[in-house]
Amino acid sequence: MDELFQSQSFIGYVYPNETVMPWGVLIVIYPYLTGLVAGAFTVSSLYQVFGIKRLRPVAHFALLTSLCLMIFVPTPLLLHLGHPERALNAVLTPHTTSAMAMFGFAAGFYILLLLVETWFVFRPYIVQQAQSRQGPLGLFYRALTLGSYDLSEKAMRHDRGWIFMLAIIGIPGAHGLHGYVGFVFGSLKSREWWSSDLMPPIFLFSAIISGTALLIVLYVLSCWLRRKPVDLSCLKAMAYSLWGFLMFTLLLEGVELASLVYRGREGIDMIMNYISGPAFLPFIVLQLGIGATVPIVILSFVFWRGTTGRALATAILVSAALVMLEVLMMRWNVVIGGQEISKTGKGLLTYALEIFSKEGIVGASCVLAAPFILLLFVVRLFPPWEDASSEAH
Repeated sequence: MDELFQSQSFIGYVYPNETVMPWGVLIVIYPYLTGLVAGAFTVSSLYQVFGIKRLRPVAHFALLTSLCLMIFVPTPLLLHLGHPERALNAVLTPHTTSAMAMFGFAAGFYILLLLVETWFVFRPYIVQQAQSRQGPLGLFYRALTLGSYDLSEKAMRHDRGWIFMLAIIGIPGAHGLHGYVGFVFGSLKSREWWSSDLMPPIFLFSAIISGTALLIVLYVLSCWLRRKPVDLSCLKAMAYSLWGFLMFTLLLEGVELASLVYRGREGIDMIMNYISGPAFLPFIVLQLGIGATVPIVILSFVFWRGTTGRALATAILVSAALVMLEVLMMRWNVVIGGQEISKTGKGLLTYALEIFSKEGIVGASCVLAAPFILLLFVVRLFPPWEDASSEAH
């Protein structure tokens, strides 16, 4: 008990069962990853379903990014569990009334959908490599063909039909996967910070902007590293999408803040104290200020001035990086901030961020970096920049 009080500080009235925060930084990373998955898939679908040709340079890269991120989405939850080997129990003995129990089915379905769509998108490249390569890589590509080497126009039309259908199914699948996270938090009436009907839409729109921002950052950096020119038409299309959705997301977050302030004035004592005190830096300054308002100002300015070339790419890159910070802080403020306000509404706790423990920042950073390490490997096996792999689609 002495160690507990050394690691946490308390102000006001706190229930004894609140002295330990059950959800730490790993649970912050989990909804952050699912949001990146949904946002990246949205960009891919804007090309595959809605035919926005300006997004063609990043469409297949967005699909690979979404797949690599999705593979690691369950990892924070498994590391958080005391017995991760029991995770499959929720699938083997499902409880249909539990939103958390349904995650296993939703995640499994979505990973399968991403794998199948990725196979159809890169099938021409897989066939070409299977026919030209020898050795272990040749065996790998020949296994991936699944015995189908037909690249005729009829076969390509058939593939395009499957890609279109899978992308349509994936749009509600991706957003439903992330929207349920907002539903879980918004339906918990015992926490004043979480109990809001705006949670699901805020999570959905923040997912779109985080995934779009991630693709902007990865696309610009990959072009600079490969010494290839940035397609400014594609970059501006993503930037305009980011700009529009960010303004709407900021509006939703502003309405939620107004709701919290109003409830604080209605007698929830610690709400006002929390917003003006411990939450001022992470919530007001980092999330709403630097992470949301500053990118809107930067993007508005460069669009108004008609900036072009490397200056435009740099401005959009910086704005996208700040938006990724904004969404990460939003996840932090929801998960951690919701637990820092006691259930009595009359006390505050302080979360002690550890470094090397299971719930520490080092482990969380490794989980966050793992999908991008996998992406570096995957883009070498299935180059999304190759004309041959995208010409048929």
